Amino acid sequence: VQLQASGGGLVQAGGSLRLSCTASGRAFSSHNLGWFRRAPGKEREFVAVINWSGSSTNYAESVKGRFTISRDNAKNMVYLQMNSLKAEDTADYYCAGGRAAWRSAALYDHWGQGTQVTVSS
Repeated sequence: VQLQASGGGLVQAGGSLRLSCTASGRAFSSHNLGWFRRAPGKEREFVAVINWSGSSTNYAESVKGRFTISRDNAKNMVYLQMNSLKAEDTADYYCAGGRAAWRSAALYDHWGQGTQVTVSS
């Protein structure tokens, strides 16, 4: 599975962005898919994950209620809708996939290139 994230940009605090991740490979629909982020000078952190069927999701506490992860297996796409953005959401965002993956980055086998999100306060 190869992944490519897009949709980042500059947005004012309180605004919204939708990140997209395009996947190639027939195994896409059997993989759990997650979003991670790395802010300048900080460690990579988990943001959200969705299981292979889309029936189960999990979020970091810092984004719960503001971000929504979804997927469209017919289109090989996963999305991250980000609302009520804050300055602390500024980071490079990465999509990742893995059959047994959930919140831990170590369980992901495939990583896409990041897309930069900058939230101005």
